[in-house]
Amino acid sequence: MSSPLRIALVGAGIMGRQHYQHLQHVPGAQLCAVADPGPQAEAFAAECAVPWFADHRVMLDKVQPQAVIVANPNNQHVLTALDCVQAGVPVLVEKPVGVHLDEVRTLVEASRRTGVPVLVGHHRRHNPLIAKAHQVIGDGALGRLINVTAMWQLQKPDSYFDTAWRREPGAGFLLTNLIHDLDLLRYLCGEVVQVQAFTRNDVRGFANEDSAAVLLQFENGALGSLTGSDAVAAPWSWELDSGESPVYPRQPDQPCYLLAGTRGSLSIPQLKHWHYAQAGAGWHTPLLQSQESIPVGEALTLQLQHFVRVARGEQAPLTDAADGGRTLALVDAIRRAAASGRACAPELIA
Repeated sequence: MSSPLRIALVGAGIMGRQHYQHLQHVPGAQLCAVADPGPQAEAFAAECAVPWFADHRVMLDKVQPQAVIVANPNNQHVLTALDCVQAGVPVLVEKPVGVHLDEVRTLVEASRRTGVPVLVGHHRRHNPLIAKAHQVIGDGALGRLINVTAMWQLQKPDSYFDTAWRREPGAGFLLTNLIHDLDLLRYLCGEVVQVQAFTRNDVRGFANEDSAAVLLQFENGALGSLTGSDAVAAPWSWELDSGESPVYPRQPDQPCYLLAGTRGSLSIPQLKHWHYAQAGAGWHTPLLQSQESIPVGEALTLQLQHFVRVARGEQAPLTDAADGGRTLALVDAIRRAAASGRACAPELIA
């Protein structure tokens, strides 16, 4: 049996600590170092019984980990991941993969040139609910996908915005939250070729959005909508409906995604499958409802298990740097569409 993969953690904030907690449930891996210049990082490393470094580059040289998890601030993701790739170390970089599309293209090119894999932490793709939905759609149970309805509507408490950066441009829920939903829509429904969008900040008056409405045209011809707000008393969001994280009170009967096709439709996360007994029966015939089996499993743990296999060269990343870049490009297109009032296409991340 091979020895556990030695994984270093860059970033000892909320997400980095979550990775550490889930890493303890992955027998094929172990934490070997923590790198973070923050004042509490050294104490966290001591709790983990691993060496601490203020500079991740020193850590790469001294510890020589076999893999690295990058969970530092968004604007440092690409630079840190590039240091790892150039050192020949596979990397799991938290979402968003970067802040600017040009820097993401640099990371994509470096990963391809060196052959060092980059896995982007869009962890919801690893959720067994999403894996099952992806299978149902791929098996053709919905027929040709026609309409997609997605919702992210909840209320963040006022205390959430006591942290200054959460009130600033670029820190709105488009990049912080909806990027997850947009990534899942790409994964389940295909690439988006054009968007139209409106955003408002009327509720709180901060420099970033508190509501958004987005129209999506998919490459396969399907049309979709995504409506979102972090200022409404509503139950329709992945966080509240999926049960993925116990910190949110679950609304198990409420969907956040509705996918409709020529042969059937699917609600997520409930995985209720609606269809006619005979194809094309029409609205005078009762629809049948069946329940797809709901697998169990922790998305972050499953992502780390996948990362171990990626780092060992046993699998390709489920979401590589280019794929993560396409989701970032979609967020960028939505922002441009909202600012200009025109339909916009996501930039190409090849």
